[in-house]
Amino acid sequence: MSTPREELVNEVASESLGILLRISSTLAFAAMGVCIKALGDGVPLGQVVFFRSAMALVPLVLFLAWSGDFPEGLATRRPFGHVARSAMGACAMFTSFETIRLLPLAEATLLSYLAPVMLTVLGWTLLGEALNRRRISGIAMGLVGGAAFCLPALSGTFAEGALLGLVLGLATAFLTAGALIQVRRLTLAGERAGAIAFWFAVVSAIGGLATLPAGWVVPDPEQAALLVGAGLAGGVAHILMTLSFRHAETAALAPFEYLSILWAALAGVVFFAEVPNWAFLLAAPLILFGSVVALPKRAKSCA
Repeated sequence: MSTPREELVNEVASESLGILLRISSTLAFAAMGVCIKALGDGVPLGQVVFFRSAMALVPLVLFLAWSGDFPEGLATRRPFGHVARSAMGACAMFTSFETIRLLPLAEATLLSYLAPVMLTVLGWTLLGEALNRRRISGIAMGLVGGAAFCLPALSGTFAEGALLGLVLGLATAFLTAGALIQVRRLTLAGERAGAIAFWFAVVSAIGGLATLPAGWVVPDPEQAALLVGAGLAGGVAHILMTLSFRHAETAALAPFEYLSILWAALAGVVFFAEVPNWAFLLAAPLILFGSVVALPKRAKSCA
């Protein structure tokens, strides 16, 4: 029988491992963003989505097999629920990747953090979740931050294509919030996380493959490496994030999620010579604070 001291040591060690896994997942997501940004317009968007999703199935299936959830864990009693979640997630992937192409990496990443704000509104309207003073203040801060992000457009100082990137970034946040609502519904219905992730990757890959008639390209070695890298990094990031929640509570992990903004900003400077502008510096604390406050305390999912 373990002593209270031993139990405390084990709890601290487990939480530390969870934090390390969560930080590693943010780095993997940042690596995925770098690969997509580096591809630029040289590879059609649908082709990028296909490789991102198809290659992510490799580490995902290996992880599910290691966990003993493959193939039994893929069974579902809510096939149409998975289709709805996966369709919204796949659309979000298309808009997200195009946003990364059009905006600096840090700005594209920041816009995704409007999703918790929109998730709170959708949870209130669709699921009947409580909308208390704390969440209302989070929504307000997030919306103010989003407005601050749009100031360059009002002053006419947006770069070419940036306005479209902003619109697509906002669409990504909305679609992500919708996908998360559906994830909640599936989870409450008893669906396994592995099945949700697997069928999302499959549907997204099919969505990307459907663009083949529009014209794909034969990637050169560098492009092929970036396509494979984006898929593997995205798949590994999802696995690391899933594992992190097995070892630590949401409250312990939440602050480390926002390292994604830091990694994206550093990657933008190092790889693409992108320097954050004044609108980003003004909007970032507002959006991040709003997402922290608006996110329900015990709710945490991946789109």
